Amino acid sequence: MSLFPRQETLQHTFGNPALFRRAHDKPTPYQARPELYGAYSIVDDAKDKAHKLSAEAQAEIDRASQKAQAKVGGIELYSGKYYAACTFGGLMACGLTHAAVTPLDFVKTRRQVDSKIYKSNIQGWKMIYRAQGLRGIFTGWSPTLFGYSAQGAFKYGWYEFFKKKYSDLAGPEAAHKYKTVLYLSASASAEFLADIALCPFEAVKVRMQGQPGSYTGTVNGISTIMAKEGIGGLYKGLYPLWGRQIPYTMMKFASFETIVEMIYDRLPGSKADYNKLQQTGVSFTAGYLAGILCAIVSHPADVMVSKLNAYRKAGEGFGAVMSRIYGDIGFRGLWNGLPLRIVMIGTLTGLQWLLYDSFKIFMGLPTTGGPAPAEKIKH
Repeated sequence: MSLFPRQETLQHTFGNPALFRRAHDKPTPYQARPELYGAYSIVDDAKDKAHKLSAEAQAEIDRASQKAQAKVGGIELYSGKYYAACTFGGLMACGLTHAAVTPLDFVKTRRQVDSKIYKSNIQGWKMIYRAQGLRGIFTGWSPTLFGYSAQGAFKYGWYEFFKKKYSDLAGPEAAHKYKTVLYLSASASAEFLADIALCPFEAVKVRMQGQPGSYTGTVNGISTIMAKEGIGGLYKGLYPLWGRQIPYTMMKFASFETIVEMIYDRLPGSKADYNKLQQTGVSFTAGYLAGILCAIVSHPADVMVSKLNAYRKAGEGFGAVMSRIYGDIGFRGLWNGLPLRIVMIGTLTGLQWLLYDSFKIFMGLPTTGGPAPAEKIKH
């Protein structure tokens, strides 16, 4: 039995615990702080709930995927159902993403039409928001949604078709040896057709954004242009649109396929060793990098499309208006708005490939990239 009173007795008697605190009672630099245990518990609980919600969401997606696949039946690669699925995936991927970045595209288009209208993109958004509110920032969203939905459907669906068609014509060895040429040819053919669907909506969008208040909506814009200029008014920007979009899409698909192959070549194991989430992560990364290259290649033509739709006079020849516009802006003017477009197109392309390949997985199909297997998809 100790001859000295315990610390608890002294504290109870004299009331000031600080007087009787032992030196070793102080927390050391490496000692856990008990008052933070509750915070650690909250964080752990939040992590557990997040994992649980993620697992539940994934389970719901898997159930929906199984129902969709059962309803459609087996999807054989390169069958009509396969191309229909790719077409619908492209429709969603392009329509939704382009509509979502309308504010970026709006300011870019205005600065291309009139380089002195805003000193910066941020100033442009502020001025538009003050004058017209949030609705003004999304000017042109409807022709963007309709136009790029149609373009995406044609582009992705026809790309899958032409890639298979040209591969069969070339034969297995030549198709593998010259696969980059195959990607370029298939994407160029697909975009040629896709732009015919896009052009009328692009004409309305550019005029709505470059000339505020010109139309009340997509239908009003198309009907007004046709009443004044005929159907040719909707397609007067087709040549520069081809000049912008065909190189863009060739770079988009060929660089994406190449980057995907490079990523999997440098990762341990094969593509089949990675789960669905990891494969879509590769799709997004490769898509974003491909988008940066796309923006650079197609930017001069993008500037000319914006200028041409806004300033081409009735009856003016294509060559004459192109020469007039170039004389006004010069070579440097062809690159006006490039930094913003790199951000916009990089994000767009990454998200498009993410959505497209996610939909293909949802339907039980393999993701894009590398030579696709020739066997039938089993469910």
